[in-house]
Amino acid sequence: MRRSTRSRATASVLGTTALLVTTAVTGAVPGAATVAAAATGGSPRPVPAAIGHRMVSGQYPSPLSTSQCQTQLKASCYGPLQLEQAYDEKPLFDRGINGTGRTIVIVDSFGTPTIQHDLDVYSAHYGIPSANVQVVKWGTVPPFDPSNSDMTGWAEETTIDVEMAHAMAPGAKIVLAETGVSENEGTTGFPEMMAAEDSLIKQGVGDVISQSFGATENTFPGFDQGDYSSLLNLRYAFKDAQAHGVTVLAASGDSGSTDDESDGSTLYPYPVTSWPPSDPLVTGVGGTSVHLDDNGNRVSPDTVWDDPADGGASGGGKSKVFSRPLFQTGVSNVVGDSRGVPDISMLGDPNTGVWTYNSFGPQDDGWELWGGTSVATPIFSGVVALADQLAGHRLGNLNQGLYALGALQQAGFKQTGLTDIVGGSNTNGGVPGWPATPGYDLATGWGTVDAAKFVPMIAALG
Repeated sequence: MRRSTRSRATASVLGTTALLVTTAVTGAVPGAATVAAAATGGSPRPVPAAIGHRMVSGQYPSPLSTSQCQTQLKASCYGPLQLEQAYDEKPLFDRGINGTGRTIVIVDSFGTPTIQHDLDVYSAHYGIPSANVQVVKWGTVPPFDPSNSDMTGWAEETTIDVEMAHAMAPGAKIVLAETGVSENEGTTGFPEMMAAEDSLIKQGVGDVISQSFGATENTFPGFDQGDYSSLLNLRYAFKDAQAHGVTVLAASGDSGSTDDESDGSTLYPYPVTSWPPSDPLVTGVGGTSVHLDDNGNRVSPDTVWDDPADGGASGGGKSKVFSRPLFQTGVSNVVGDSRGVPDISMLGDPNTGVWTYNSFGPQDDGWELWGGTSVATPIFSGVVALADQLAGHRLGNLNQGLYALGALQQAGFKQTGLTDIVGGSNTNGGVPGWPATPGYDLATGWGTVDAAKFVPMIAALG
């Protein structure tokens, strides 16, 4: 996410150092911290985490197939039809449940001037209908500068967010809220993002909000003195979302059990968590490795995303700001007295990544392969849009229903639509990770979903 949650495919605020995976075409790509240092001539500054999880950039006139990626890049790669198959959406699509009548709100700094064109190209290539992207600019958004690495990083993130949400809910409307201040570790950029969200909520716009950004809790002013007001004062948009029945999602981060310090590049040497995924009013989305064939069929079970060699892993852990919410009472043996993150997980591993298309800048034009929890979050936003459509109304905060389904799963009920992920951990940066254990854990939450089963169940509980 973007480090302002830079989901390892996002960027700076959340706490990852955004390391780029090497590409088989152009060789090693510099990490985000290196890019930032070069741009400033001094200490690195946070940049969108999307920069940290790009496998292939603008190298292909069309995407490779999964088998081609495995041969040429030693990695897997997927398009929307494979995602729809992998998450078992076809039975819902056959019933007309594709997100029609529902709206996904995506929030990103700066945005991208070519988002409608790029979504049209992406959709046409895969033979799916495109969608109209309504762009809402909050405050003064500066003109897009393709030579500005901060703007292009956010443009990458915007492209990921819009195309992944559309891939999973092709009938849903997409509203892109662009803000004019980049999010960095701490509070910079958050006021504009929260104000944009709150404005749309009060106008009745949006059923689910997808946030691929965040910041380590420890980086907020006053944290070391036990004063969390600088963070807590930003929650008003989430409180209004709760009051209006709007679902809020956030990427759990791409640095596993740790995350970025205030410089946006150094990882904390002990477990930390990031906000907004740590907020009880938000559903935190972690990342998995998803193993598919060319048709989107699983060749092996999903696993927790954990690739410390490339500096990425599914973000998760225990909040230092929020105590254990009521909905996590049943998993107190895991979370203790703290709010635990994530709640659910979707595809996030760049080595089992997704194709996107963009054309906002000459050096970035073309098809790119991405991963990170900023991929996972908009993917899940599409699933929520399907559930909203089936229910006939907004589902609001999903956490109570999600944990109720988890409890049913633990009791042996097989139709919850939750798929447990067991084995491995989210170790990263030398900080031991949380193990992916049976049931709820701090690496993948309740695991991942089978949409054909999950959507009706969560809709019935909403």
